[in-house]
Amino acid sequence: MIALSLAEIASVVGGQTYDIPDSAVQVTGPVVRDSREVEPGSLFVAFVGERADGHDYAADVVAAGAAAVLASRPVGVPAIVVDDVQTALGALARHVVERLGATLVALTGSVGKTSSKDLLAQVLRRHAPTVFTPGSLNNEIGLPLTALSATDETRFLVLEMGARGIGHIRYLTGLTPPKIGLVLNVGTAHIGEFGGREQIAQAKGELVEALPADGAAVLNADDPLVRAMASRTKARVILFGEAEDADVRAVSVRLTENGQPAFTLHTPSGCSDVTLRLYGEHHVSNALAAAAVAHELGMSVDEIALALSEAGTLSRWRMEVTERPDGVTVVNDAYNANPESMRAALRALVAMGKGRRTWAVLGQMAELGDDSLTEHDAVGRLAVRLNVSKLVAVGGREASWLQLGAYNEGSWGEESVHVSDAQAAIDLLRSELRPGDVVLVKASRSVGLERVATALLDDAAVSSEGQVSGR
Repeated sequence: MIALSLAEIASVVGGQTYDIPDSAVQVTGPVVRDSREVEPGSLFVAFVGERADGHDYAADVVAAGAAAVLASRPVGVPAIVVDDVQTALGALARHVVERLGATLVALTGSVGKTSSKDLLAQVLRRHAPTVFTPGSLNNEIGLPLTALSATDETRFLVLEMGARGIGHIRYLTGLTPPKIGLVLNVGTAHIGEFGGREQIAQAKGELVEALPADGAAVLNADDPLVRAMASRTKARVILFGEAEDADVRAVSVRLTENGQPAFTLHTPSGCSDVTLRLYGEHHVSNALAAAAVAHELGMSVDEIALALSEAGTLSRWRMEVTERPDGVTVVNDAYNANPESMRAALRALVAMGKGRRTWAVLGQMAELGDDSLTEHDAVGRLAVRLNVSKLVAVGGREASWLQLGAYNEGSWGEESVHVSDAQAAIDLLRSELRPGDVVLVKASRSVGLERVATALLDDAAVSSEGQVSGR
């Protein structure tokens, strides 16, 4: 964070100082909510959670070097006490970004937010110092913490914004007003909470409504609901996609033999070839989104193409591809799932597994509301249509709908099976996997299906050390 005195922070957040001998002491380290992340000069934010109360760690964090605690009650060590810690954190973030010389870029969408953000960050940081949202910390707590990690040297601040209802993104843009707003797509993620895709579009479009007249709205030309957001902003509109009228578009899209997308990137300033290190054709749209923002910020088409071609996966459990010594390829995409990302992952699995046996180990897609049965059934059917060798549906009712869809599409139990939990899936795979197979693991985060991928890779590690006979 940029250096601020405790007195200035107290003024910004409307707090009272307690047990602070010298209010001129500056916060020079990161602003954190996890006591394990405290460094000398940090500001520790004491949230009260379901399982822990940050105030209980106040003495420990100050002993570890924290300058003070942002708290809702006195804690016996240097503290700035406020009525609401979350509101105060947001006010501090707003104050800091107003002092920065950085360009704020915000992005949202139903699918691909984190992957697109990671691509964009890797492209922009080749151009100038860039700070970006780690993982998926895109809510009212994660976003201000990311903003507060920027320093005087930061030139680009890339912020992922999530929403679970109308007004959420409006609130986030109030904390960190963007100059450039990127909307990726409007899908069915969290549709059970929103009530429909039109409501999702209403919520996502709050981002472009927040942009200034001299800003830029970067919109997906291939998504009608996103394209229509052009009427909701006073900023200049830039379209990306495969549509012919897109300002930044992909031509000659294809997949390599490894399932990695390649295409020719077209921008208003020229063309250049791109081959991504990521897996699956769905990443083309993510790459175009990043390219459109980078072009707006002054990067040349060759710089952008090179950066995209060298970019990797920064966030865990998102199409992480690992090949075991026995040739089994494990694709860990277990961080989250919705119908769009499920379909994309299945197509990527099939592209990667040409000439090999493919396994789709799938679990529940959460928060689909009344559409849950239909969507799970459709994913099960798609697995059969794509000729996935074996669908393993893991879990309770929703998983049974996956398997039922596959059965009704024509698997008759040969290409699909329903198992009770992750351990049952692990046992099945251990007994039936053969060298050269490709295994996709994907479900909503709450299912915890990453345990399957971890177990398969741990088996390989143990086997390679000669401690067990190879599976």
